[in-house]
Order: sequence, then structure tokens, then C-alpha cells
Amino acid sequence: MLTIASIAVICALTSWFAATAVLDGLADAIGITVQQGAWLTNAVQLGFVAGALTASVISLTDSVSLVRVLTVSSLLAALSTAVLLMEPPLSVALAARFTTGIALAGVYPSAMKMIASWFIRGRGLALGIMVGAITLGSAMPHFFRALGSGTSWQLVISLSSIACLFAAVVFATLIQEGPHTPARGKFNPKQLGKVLRDKPVMLANLGYFGHMWELYAMWGWILAYASAAHAAGQSLTNPSILAFLVVAAGAPGCLLGGYLSDRIGRCLTTSLMMAVSGACALLIGLLFNGPTGLFVMVALLWGFTVVADSAQFSAAVSELSPGDFVGSSLAFQMAVGFAITVFTIWLVPVVANQAGSWRWAFLILVPGPIVGIIAMMKLRALPASAKLAGGRR
Repeated sequence: MLTIASIAVICALTSWFAATAVLDGLADAIGITVQQGAWLTNAVQLGFVAGALTASVISLTDSVSLVRVLTVSSLLAALSTAVLLMEPPLSVALAARFTTGIALAGVYPSAMKMIASWFIRGRGLALGIMVGAITLGSAMPHFFRALGSGTSWQLVISLSSIACLFAAVVFATLIQEGPHTPARGKFNPKQLGKVLRDKPVMLANLGYFGHMWELYAMWGWILAYASAAHAAGQSLTNPSILAFLVVAAGAPGCLLGGYLSDRIGRCLTTSLMMAVSGACALLIGLLFNGPTGLFVMVALLWGFTVVADSAQFSAAVSELSPGDFVGSSLAFQMAVGFAITVFTIWLVPVVANQAGSWRWAFLILVPGPIVGIIAMMKLRALPASAKLAGGRR
């Protein structure tokens, strides 16, 4: 079940960055600038927040089967992605991408809950594999672009839509919930005050916010950055392949992050990963003009570490929060975290445009990991951190 679900999730998540991977061609087709095109990515982020919060408020997966939610959401992602093939005006394209975000809010959390229902022992590793599948799926549009030699944006959109349709069929016919369905923490807006006043929870949230400041902006613009470096003289055979490998490197990174977190502690693991990823955000600018081997190594290391700690922030909040507001804590964490990504995805190309080059555009991401590390180290010093990972801080 884990294998089948992972394949389906990879296929469904290809729709997340489908427009981003072909932004140059798509922007020309619908008559927009690259800066305007950033909102095609941000629309997905906003749709995801809206969809996930709505699902939490109405307790969607408590009243509708997970299989049905996964199937319908994948089908909706396929249709909303295919709308781009019509070369619609920007307003329609943004609405389609917003709808894709809503659909993915039905896939991402539901798939995690479904897999958790099959595991008691080994649940952490199983969820790590699912986050890896989500990461790999997010990378696939760059691979699709490379298959088309970087020339056909329609091919990428078509393959992403077909992959989502395939995911819908798999979810509908081969997936079922397991015998250990975990209880769902419900979102209650009245409990947000408790979340804000809970220092350990807010430190874990602050760590997550620093992580999110960096993650999606890097994923969203790594192809543009690699292409600019290639144009500046880097001997990259195919920037799209590099972008795919950088994002896909996060899949094994997630497994290592989960493994380390259970053994050396969540605070240490997240801080280690943010220290390395933040250093890569700095170093990649220094290597913008070469040597190519070091540039590629740093890019791959960045991709490996930038998402490796992602699941551990949610795990920390679920362990630190009192049982009656775990749902509210996680909903708050996700909503603010993805709202931050909207800002940084918009900001990176603005910095590049103002500087006249992409070389130092990623420097703006470095403060995120720094803030995240400070927060997680402060959390580690608190007695409450003994609740994390069975006492491993």
C-alpha cells in the first residue's frame, strides 16, 4: 500500500510546479512577464492554504472517505492543470492554478493520514517516504521539460495532467484505508490564542517559518537560476535536468532527516539541515560563474537538505501541543508557513531584476535558516523539549 500510494502521490504532485517549470514558454504564450508569472506559482500556494484550512474547519476527511477525497482531488488537479493548454488570459490562468492548490490540499494531507492508518510501528519512516514522494512529484515537471529538450511547454503541462489522471485512477481502484486510522485534531479558531501563548509550540513554529522562507522559493526558482548560470558560462548540459535532480534530491534527504530526528533529536536535526541549506544559499552565488562541478555539488546538497527537516517541524508541534489543540496548532503552522512562501517566491525574481543578475538573488533566503536555527536551539534549551521524539531533543 505504501508503494502504490507513493507512486500515486508522485503523479498527483507533478501538477504543483507544472507551470513554474515552463514559465518562460507559458509566459510568452499568454503574454505576461516573468515577474507576473511568479503569481502562477503563488496562486498554487494560496490555493493550498485555502483548501487545507477549509478542509480543517469542516473536518472533511472525518465526513468523507480518504479514498474519495484523494480521487476527486487528483482529478481536479488534472483538469485545472490542463486549462493552461488553452493559453488563457492571466486571470483565468491564476484561477486555474489556485484551483490546483485547492486540489493538492486534498492530496497532500489526506495521503499522509491514509498511510498513517497502515502503520503503528514504522509510521515515522512511512511518513518520511511519503514526504519523499511529495518532493519527487514536485520535481517531475523539470524532468518532463528535459524530455522535451526544454522547447515544448505544452508537453510538460500535458504530461502533468495525464499523471494526475493516472493518480486518480490508482486512488480510486487500488487504495484503501488501513486499520489504524489516527484521530484527527480539529481546527478551532478560538484556540489560536493558546497557540500564540505557548512558547515551545511557537518556537517550533518559528523554526518552520524560517524553513519555509527558504524552501519553496528555492524550488520555484532553481530552474531560472540554473538557466541564468548556464547563460553566464556554466557548462551545464541541461539546466532542466539539474533542476529536477536538485528538487528530487530532497526525497532521500527526507528519509535521512526522519532517521536522524529519531536518533539525535528534532531540534538538532532541523538545525543541522538548516545550517547546511543556508550555507548552500550563500555558496551557490559565489560559484555562479564556476567551477561547474562545485556549483552542481552545492546545488544538489542544497536540494538534499532544504526539505530534509520539513516533516520534523510538524512532528514537533504535534508532540508539544496539548491534545485539544493539536489540529489548531498544525493549521496555524501550515497557514503562516505557506503564506510566507508567497512573499519569498515573489521576492526572489524582484531581487534578481533589481540586481540585474540572478547571481545573488538567493541571498535573500539566508535569513530564514538563521532564524529557524535560533528558534530550534532555544526550544532545545526548554524543559518542554523533552517531549520531542521520546526525549531526543
